[in-house]
Amino acid sequence: MKTLQQTTLILATLATGLMAGLFAAFAYSVMPGLARSSDRTFVEAMQNINKAILNPVFMFPFMAAIPLLGLAVVLAWRGHGRAALPWLIAALVLYLLAFVVTSGLNVPLNDQLAKAGNPDRMKDPAAVRENFESTWVAWNIVRALLHTAAFGCLLWALILFGAHMTQESAATASPTRRPLTAEYPDSSMHFGPARDTGSHMTQPGPVPQEPQARRTKGPRW
Repeated sequence: MKTLQQTTLILATLATGLMAGLFAAFAYSVMPGLARSSDRTFVEAMQNINKAILNPVFMFPFMAAIPLLGLAVVLAWRGHGRAALPWLIAALVLYLLAFVVTSGLNVPLNDQLAKAGNPDRMKDPAAVRENFESTWVAWNIVRALLHTAAFGCLLWALILFGAHMTQESAATASPTRRPLTAEYPDSSMHFGPARDTGSHMTQPGPVPQEPQARRTKGPRW
């Protein structure tokens, strides 16, 4: 159970981090760069990007993060590291919100741009760009922030989970000290004065007692 929980949490964090990095890169690099392009170049570039991004490298982490986050929440609730549970729930909610933004707002805009046709044959590429760019860029920033916040929650959940595992390992590894009576069972028994042998003190055994008859003085009648 611990191995499954740890693996699930790591995979969910990686998938969320990949999405956060991708959409953040669009926000601070790709879209500002395309903003300097001509209308036809912008429309053509975005159409090509929207086609190229539909591949397993993108789709697998984008879709797999949700079930991984859900499984991480269930395992934390039923198993170890419950201190990380609120952060896992927050990460799941944030990721779901970002997923809704992507599927409900950015994807329809991508479809609208694709239906505009070949940029070389467009009569008014500036109008096509105007209906797409500002709205798409704004919602991309929103989903980038949501994904980044979810990624931060997962990082903190990993820290809390690791601290919990360390505490459990330390508690399991610490030995249990036996009572003193178990270490020295005969410490309360004394059989006479110790004899000095020169190098160390020794504790003699019981002094044998002479028979009563030998200690009687005088003749026996």
